[in-house]
Amino acid sequence: MLATSNVAIQFGAKPLFEQVTVKFFDGNRYGLIGANGSGKSTLMKVLGGDLEPTAGDVMLQSGMRLGKLNQNQFGYEDERVLDVVMRGHTELWSAMKERDRIYADPEATDEDYMRAAELEGTFAQYGGYDAEARAGSILSDAGIDESRHNGPMREVPPGLKLRVLLAQALFSRPDVLLLDEPTNNLDIHSIRWLEGALNDYDATMVIISHDRHFLNQVCTHIADLDFQQLKIYPGNYDDFMLASVQARQRVEAANAKAKDKISDLQEFVRRFSANASKARQATSRKRQLEKIKIEEIRPSSRQNPYIRFEQAKKLYRSAVTVEKISFRYPGTDADVLHDVSFSVEAGERVAIIGPNGAGKTTLMRCLAGELKPTAGRIEWVENAQTGYMPQDPQAEFESKADLFEWMSTYTGKADDDQLVRATLGRLLFSGEETKKSVKVLSGGEKGRMIYGKLMLTKPNVLLMDEPTNHMDMETIESLQIGLEHYPGTLLFVSHDREFVGGLATRIIEITAAGRISDFRGNYDEYLKRQGIETG
Repeated sequence: MLATSNVAIQFGAKPLFEQVTVKFFDGNRYGLIGANGSGKSTLMKVLGGDLEPTAGDVMLQSGMRLGKLNQNQFGYEDERVLDVVMRGHTELWSAMKERDRIYADPEATDEDYMRAAELEGTFAQYGGYDAEARAGSILSDAGIDESRHNGPMREVPPGLKLRVLLAQALFSRPDVLLLDEPTNNLDIHSIRWLEGALNDYDATMVIISHDRHFLNQVCTHIADLDFQQLKIYPGNYDDFMLASVQARQRVEAANAKAKDKISDLQEFVRRFSANASKARQATSRKRQLEKIKIEEIRPSSRQNPYIRFEQAKKLYRSAVTVEKISFRYPGTDADVLHDVSFSVEAGERVAIIGPNGAGKTTLMRCLAGELKPTAGRIEWVENAQTGYMPQDPQAEFESKADLFEWMSTYTGKADDDQLVRATLGRLLFSGEETKKSVKVLSGGEKGRMIYGKLMLTKPNVLLMDEPTNHMDMETIESLQIGLEHYPGTLLFVSHDREFVGGLATRIIEITAAGRISDFRGNYDEYLKRQGIETG
């Protein structure tokens, strides 16, 4: 069991959260959710002992081990894969490294060798003599081929690095496992593997994720961080959404009933308090009034932006033809894309999926005109107007402009201040916030600004590469609604299966060989064709 008692974190004058008292126990898997900035990652650091709370206590049950998923997938590039995994047991790893240092020191003293003997005992106590075999077994179970176990991490493909880090977290056989955004940078197939791995592992887990499908597949409870407090709901994310709405409706209904009762009692007291024959009854009504409480409904920290995309000109029939394109980056000896052909009709919503490194972003950059194919051609129809959201939009925010100035460049009209302010307001930027520099925006804020640019320019083709990156649940849901209403043509890359499943009318999968598999149908139909269960 991992528990907190009256934990609070305060940065400056305003508390991030306060009086958080909670128990995580009994092998349950808790999805820790909340709006961006609500303090999820901060609370996770407090639970993991990486940050001291301003007030309160964190308690790990005696004899239990705590495991944490390292988020730095590129932090061990020169280390042997087996060693990266064994680092997950800090006591064993520390004892082994100190012992090996003593044995390798030609000037070691008798006292040093006495210390080495103690370390041998510690090493044995933690199962050090079969540590490599256990680490190898976990790696193999995680789908890391044995040929990679003794090689450096830099040779492990990006899509498999997180599997090594999860093996690291599991190596010490933790009773409590903390996972902060474990699906980040994973492709759809790797996320499916992760779901199975977590569902098969017996431990209490606290998991931060913005992937709604992942939370539904893995979590037994939802820990909702809102109103600066934490509340536990049984069930997965869909269950939480239903329960939280119903709970708020019950409070609103009870408050409405209480207000009607108060009004009736106040009216009675007003009419009869001066009437001697009714004075006792009026006094009784006053006592009843004092006992009626209206439950406070605090405003949620969650906010939903309003996102709607329009097209200035409608396309008819075809949008783009891609004919036998290949692409190879300069200085490399292999094609990222090879002999790729497809055409897209107006109004289609095409999801481009595939393993990390297969070439999804390369294809999107070719379609957007950022890259020129080394062979083949891409031909857009004459009236096509593309709007592009890159996976990393940093280059668009290098100017010294503030939010208002930056957005003003995309109205197409001079001095259209009202339109710019309205667009910024819909995207949750208002007041003084519109005067801050675009350079200081967070990843999620930059994404919302790109949405605004596309809302104002009204393209009839949207090209969006990972448009849900860095976004909270509310923004992802608003974006999905906005794209469902979009009348134009959409091509997008996403690892969010809920997002893909709700939008795509066609799936183009890029294989590891740089070729494509083209499926006309939605994502559930695609999975069934692949023989994959969708439940």
